[in-house]
Amino acid sequence: MKEEKKYKILVLSDLKKSTQSVLKSTLSFAKIINADIHFFYIKKPTEIIKNDNQLSAKRAINKESFMIDKKIKNLLTSFSDDNNTSIKYSFSVGNVKNEIDNYLNKNNPDIVVLGKRKSKSFNILGDNITDFVLQNYKGSVIIASEENILEPHKKLSLGFLNDTKEDTNISLALDLKAKSKEPVKYFRVVKNSEIEKETHQNLEGKKIEYVFEENDTIAKNISNYLSKSNVNLLCLTKSKKANDTAFLKKIINDTNVSLLLTT
Repeated sequence: MKEEKKYKILVLSDLKKSTQSVLKSTLSFAKIINADIHFFYIKKPTEIIKNDNQLSAKRAINKESFMIDKKIKNLLTSFSDDNNTSIKYSFSVGNVKNEIDNYLNKNNPDIVVLGKRKSKSFNILGDNITDFVLQNYKGSVIIASEENILEPHKKLSLGFLNDTKEDTNISLALDLKAKSKEPVKYFRVVKNSEIEKETHQNLEGKKIEYVFEENDTIAKNISNYLSKSNVNLLCLTKSKKANDTAFLKKIINDTNVSLLLTT
């Protein structure tokens, strides 16, 4: 019998209010795809060190490290006990982007999870960390919605946007499709179309597709249909093209579901 792949999920957190909802969605996702979770937090030295005295700075870092460790341990123990799942963690003091880059290169996770706030989706950990991860990390990224949490013990309602290939990151896509509610929904944006919205089913009756004409309100229109069709995870492809990046930012800002960005 073929052994099921064990994915590695990295949660990047700022330990703010949205952390609990992000963890809940991550735990749900991890159970669906069979994944281990590692929680990672970075503290800027400028938030700890108040003067130039080296000894004083070292003491301040040691004291803060003790407090951070205690805070994370208490948080994760609660989630681990409630869900019977072990969550490993680590933290560091340093430049946020450098520490993230070092961790990614050393540990090579399959999926990175970031939280999504209502008005600061591209500034989640400060210094445009979401943007940094999307541009520099080659693997899949989940941007977890604070409002629409992936609930444990419930199947996904999965959607695919535009040219997202179902064979993109093939094993992950197959795992998701197998455990998603049927039918999977497909959302497509077209240019210069006379059809503003179109819904149809394929011959097997298992595929539902929503077609939208590209315009200034396209992201909000898609968001409305995500809500109407009860999709709670939307899959789309990462791209470094300027037009695609602008469209992605609109999708992140205007939708209230979790997003899975694949390569």
